[in-house]
Amino acid sequence: MAQENITVLMVEDDEILAELTSDYLINCGIKVNIISDPTIVIEHLKNNNYDLIILDLTLPKMDGLFLCEKISASFDTPIIISSARDEISDKVLGLEKGADDYLPKPYDPRELVARIHAMLRRKKTNPQLSKEELFGDFKIDTSKMIIYHKDNALDLTVAEYGLLALFINQRGIVLSRGTILDAVEGLNWESDERSIDVIVSRLRAKLLDNPRTPTYIESIRGIGYRMKS
Repeated sequence: MAQENITVLMVEDDEILAELTSDYLINCGIKVNIISDPTIVIEHLKNNNYDLIILDLTLPKMDGLFLCEKISASFDTPIIISSARDEISDKVLGLEKGADDYLPKPYDPRELVARIHAMLRRKKTNPQLSKEELFGDFKIDTSKMIIYHKDNALDLTVAEYGLLALFINQRGIVLSRGTILDAVEGLNWESDERSIDVIVSRLRAKLLDNPRTPTYIESIRGIGYRMKS
């Protein structure tokens, strides 16, 4: 089924792959712009708005992980890394640099379309929460996809937002890593539960939450995590 009003930036230097993928996305109703030179991406994003970015890691002139970090530092556009580098270390580094998903090459373009739709659905809505609610030190504005901590807006990636919103909404409840992967749409990196630990580490850093004496996110040994109530 065609989807309207979705615009994607693809950063990819493989011209044949970029063209084939772009043709498939266009047939699915997704508009695509392709950039092969990573050095112009940041300036391009300053003047153009996209719903999502598909980013290759092996690029000329600039490493894709470095570009991912630069993008996530300045823009809140969701990033799906698409790369032949399928090592777990690259997946973890991608998360640490601000990516929201990782799709190893070669992949079925239908899966890419499914992940795009999942990412954008999660960005637009969260059915578990109303438009704006207060939870102790936190306030969640789902219409703008913003979480405030002590009245300060947190700078979160889409994955971080989804996970923190889940923790807050399920505060006091122990959540396994598998449960988190199932509950937070778009976090499924081929059932790679280590990705959850990386995102939790990033959230703790942004909340100044010491994992040894946590105020908010508590590790439950051998199971997962719990947001302290």
